[in-house]
Amino acid sequence: MRDFIPQIEPWIDDNELKHLKRVIDSTYVVEHELTKEFESIIKDYTGSKHAIAMTNGTMALYSCLLSLGLKPGDEVIVPNLTFIASANAVLMANGVPVLCEVSRDTLCLDPVELEKSITEKTKIIMPVHLYGQSADMDSIIKIAKKYNLKILEDAAQGVGVFSRGKHVGTFGDCGILSFYGNKTITCGEGGVVLTDDDEIAKQCYRLKNHGRDRKGIFEHEHIGYNFSFTEMQAAVGISQMEKLDRIIDRKNVCHKKYKLELSGIGDLSFFEFDGSTRPVHWFTSILTSYKIELSDYLLEKGVQSRFFFYPLNLQPCYKNIINTNGDFNVSSKMYEKGLSLPSSYNLTNEEQDYVIKTIKEFFLKQ
Repeated sequence: MRDFIPQIEPWIDDNELKHLKRVIDSTYVVEHELTKEFESIIKDYTGSKHAIAMTNGTMALYSCLLSLGLKPGDEVIVPNLTFIASANAVLMANGVPVLCEVSRDTLCLDPVELEKSITEKTKIIMPVHLYGQSADMDSIIKIAKKYNLKILEDAAQGVGVFSRGKHVGTFGDCGILSFYGNKTITCGEGGVVLTDDDEIAKQCYRLKNHGRDRKGIFEHEHIGYNFSFTEMQAAVGISQMEKLDRIIDRKNVCHKKYKLELSGIGDLSFFEFDGSTRPVHWFTSILTSYKIELSDYLLEKGVQSRFFFYPLNLQPCYKNIINTNGDFNVSSKMYEKGLSLPSSYNLTNEEQDYVIKTIKEFFLKQ
């Protein structure tokens, strides 16, 4: 057993090396055939008509926001409990993030609070599929139709998550996936825009390609930037997609074992998942009033854990920039109690047994 058990780490082996050798042999390092192959694999897996690879998930969000017609001052409703990139992308696009409370059951946008947050300036709803769960897309879609709003799904953490048979990120007008190093699968960095809308796909591609509809020309009719993918990212992504089912299966086994062994221990509780969703336990997360003490104890014993995302209304950088007032009792309580346990594919049975034993030891001392 290792001396230190990380909370999350990617599964990288000779399979990635095999595909990286294809890049080296080809000598093409910028977007080329492997990027097209990776995009095609993502389209097939998610059922999306278009998949546009981007340098990272944040730039994918930014491109989607502009492609949906966001104008300066337009409001985008964002859940209060999410990684800060969700709201930062809105600010980058000169929009106004409107923070909305999350549901206690899913940690995703609360549809009741969502409808209360809509104003005449609201343009887009951005549900975030948090920690491998799915937001209540049926309710969100009904609300969006009622108020004629666009939906941009932040499915950065949602690779492999299906709800009612559809992959998250494919319910709304567009969605994004992330392949950052700690995600279910990784390209090191990277993101993908998902959409069935031809015009959104065209706009996103232009934005990432200096305003051009194709590479190799130097007359630019649109303003664009460089959010390009690389063949190296694509090679790692192709390899990771070949492993995805095994990664998901292993994470599910780990989650079931944690829940079986730790239910009823101290004040620990687990989240329940809607039966219509096939979640991916990106992280196995628990709630406990002893979050800080347990985390410190685990670290002393060589086990890394991780707190939940810091609620957006409490972020120091947003003070005097966006409206952080409101009743965010649910997201605050979830942050105060939420702790994510080691959840990697590479976590061995022996290591997981040790983590469980260490948690039980901690609560015996309370």
